[in-house]
Amino acid sequence: MANEEDDPIIQEIDVFLARSLLEKLYLFQYPIRPASMTYDDVTHLSAKIKPKQQKVELEMAIDTLNPNYCRSKGEQIALNVDGTCTDETSTYSSKLMDKQTFCSSQAASNVSRYAAAVYKKGELHLTPLHGILQLRPSFTYLDKADAKHREREAANEGGDSSQDEAEDDVKQITVRFSRPETEQARQRRVQSYEFLQKRQAEEHWVHLHYYGLKDSRSEHERQYLFSQGHGLAENTELIKSPSEYLMMLMPPSVEEENEKPMAPSNVLSMAQLRTLPLADQIKILMKNVKVMPFANLLGLLGSGTDPTAVLRCVQQVALLVQGNWVVKSDVLYPKDTSSPHSGVPAEVLCRGRDFVMWKFTQDRWVVRKEVAAVTKLCPEDVKDFLEHMSVARINKGWEFMLPYDEDFVKKHPDIVQRQQMLWMGIQAKLEKVYNLLKEHLAPKKQEAQSAHPLLVSGEQRVNMAKAKVKQNYGQLEKEFQRQKAEMKSNDSSAKPDVPNIRIKEEPVSLEEPMDTSAHEGLNNGLVNGLHPAQGPLDPVNGHLPGGCIDRVAQELKAFVSSTFKKQFVLTLSELKRLFNLHLASLPPGHTLFSGISDKMLQDMVLDTGCKQILVPFPPQTAASPDELKVYALWEAGDTYDQHRQVLLEIFSKNYRVRRNVIQSQLSQECGEDLNKQEVDRVLKDCCVSYGGMWYLKGTVQS
Repeated sequence: MANEEDDPIIQEIDVFLARSLLEKLYLFQYPIRPASMTYDDVTHLSAKIKPKQQKVELEMAIDTLNPNYCRSKGEQIALNVDGTCTDETSTYSSKLMDKQTFCSSQAASNVSRYAAAVYKKGELHLTPLHGILQLRPSFTYLDKADAKHREREAANEGGDSSQDEAEDDVKQITVRFSRPETEQARQRRVQSYEFLQKRQAEEHWVHLHYYGLKDSRSEHERQYLFSQGHGLAENTELIKSPSEYLMMLMPPSVEEENEKPMAPSNVLSMAQLRTLPLADQIKILMKNVKVMPFANLLGLLGSGTDPTAVLRCVQQVALLVQGNWVVKSDVLYPKDTSSPHSGVPAEVLCRGRDFVMWKFTQDRWVVRKEVAAVTKLCPEDVKDFLEHMSVARINKGWEFMLPYDEDFVKKHPDIVQRQQMLWMGIQAKLEKVYNLLKEHLAPKKQEAQSAHPLLVSGEQRVNMAKAKVKQNYGQLEKEFQRQKAEMKSNDSSAKPDVPNIRIKEEPVSLEEPMDTSAHEGLNNGLVNGLHPAQGPLDPVNGHLPGGCIDRVAQELKAFVSSTFKKQFVLTLSELKRLFNLHLASLPPGHTLFSGISDKMLQDMVLDTGCKQILVPFPPQTAASPDELKVYALWEAGDTYDQHRQVLLEIFSKNYRVRRNVIQSQLSQECGEDLNKQEVDRVLKDCCVSYGGMWYLKGTVQS
């Protein structure tokens, strides 16, 4: 009451709602013009509208006699747009830019809150607006000028071409038949920008006639802004309560109602879910969760649910994997559907997902590459399968997301046996479809279903590897001693046996010995690098005789030097492979069979003028340590040494580089006259191309 007394009412004004121009009245907002010029002074040449889109185009005359108008610029624009000829299709018939087009855009999507008000004789008359449009200058004439310019250039380049030359421009046309459009593809196409633009372009323009401010027709239409017959007693539309009148004058915004959060159509609350039949409840839960222990499923269904009925229903929509229930593939991919990634039909997707589920019945780990190689599906589909039931582990693979449910397996052996029979049938189908090998099918299945999967830690793997190495070492030493004894008994002229002969060992803590296990078949019966029949060099306690070191170094240097002059860039892994092949080609008893360690090989590489390139490999690379060591020949003595050095400097900062970056850097460092053949020669020496990018040799990670 105190506030009302402080703010007294000065005047009461009657408000009327005019409906004569309802859904016809638009508000146009023009660009700012000088204060001396109003839009009433501008001559409107034409107007047109697209009612559905609420899009308007107005063509207004430009005052060419105004002192601020640049006549030379107007003539130049008209010449660029129309050229020298003038006809009916010309944009500017006066050879002068004397008009400009304004195109509209919607200022607000919902204008139900806005109205045009007219005050007259103590009465305020309101007319709701149907649209608010902002008019901005349209520069389509510049597009016409560009088109004319391109036509003139094409005419100048074409010259007087003969008919024979025109016939040579015939191009082959490839006819392709598109596959039937799916519902998802149709929805994406309808919502695309191109489709919406096409629909907007299909609506025809409606030409309008413009009347000036002082025209009699304008004065007549202006009268419709006032409420007609508001003084009559029978007009009871506005005889309403204040709240009803306010609601009618300012209805609630449709946008605000649409912005209220709504649950997706496929999501049900737990209260709604429990009103459905039990089978439907289980199907919806399994379809959304995908993997669930039986105890969790019972908890979601609520107390009092019969476990026997749940078991009967869950077997219709899910399969047992490691004691947990995984939703069936045909529930996720119903018939007549397809993959959103590749368009593959549901039948093929179900087979691929069944293969992933079957792999998890064999082991807790699945390798994505193996699944992709067998199923021949795109990586996105395979990733979806794995994400349904497993979790990715770095450098290990995909692990089943839930632990083995031993309680369910012990309590329900009959269900487990029935599920095993189902998996045997699925396995038979997969074997026929994917041509799986017999030895990869049965051995792990029984073990995986009946007992907890065996997990081996990294420390256990290392201990097992060490034990295996010790066992192999002992066997090799015994074999060597036996062969030496046979040599002594068969050849009396042979050298006397040296006691305590040991197989050459490298310090494990400092440098690991070079791995030659992959090439044992190429060593022609060598035992630890020595031929059993003859061996001029016998290492004693892992050391060479003094006079043999120089010969070994010379032979090794010759091999490294010749290899890098051919290859230019090698990883340590590739160099070791080539060295093993070189050993296999040598005659028995060669000096290089005395035993070459990784450290000796790397030192010799650096001694021959090569440098190690510190390539910044990706953080998550799966390459071995030997594959991460990259060596390159720094100086070969030819004309391309500088080019190769610049290239190697580029790869010391980037793991992969585009060709244009390489060519730009080479041109900057080696001169602008570098041609394509020289760049190709340098790239061929040091790099390989993969997926449009260039990598140093041996560094591509597949």
